[in-house]
Amino acid sequence: MSERTFDSPVFVKDGNRLVREIFCLEDALEFLYEWPQQRRGPIFHTALRACQRAFDSDYPLSAARNAFAGFAKSARILEDAPPVMASAAAQRAGRGGMPA
Repeated sequence: MSERTFDSPVFVKDGNRLVREIFCLEDALEFLYEWPQQRRGPIFHTALRACQRAFDSDYPLSAARNAFAGFAKSARILEDAPPVMASAAAQRAGRGGMPA
C-alpha cells in the first residue's frame, strides 16, 4: 500500500452517471486539476492546496482527504460507497458476511 493511499476512498460523481473512486492522493489531485475553471471557488482551492501540501510535504494525508471530501460535498458530487463496496468493507472488518 502506498503511503499516499487514503484510509478509505472518496466516491464522487463524475458527470451524470459515472461514480469515481478516489483512492489516493494522486487520484484526488488528478480530479481537482480536471475540475472546470468556472466551477472553482474557495472550497475547491482549499482542497487543492491541502492535496498539494500533502503531496509535497509531511502535511497529513487524512487532512487532504477530508478537504477533498469537503469539496466534493460542497460541489454536490459526493456519493456514498456503492453497496457492494460497503459490504466488502464490512466483511474485511469482521462484521457480517459468511463464516470462514
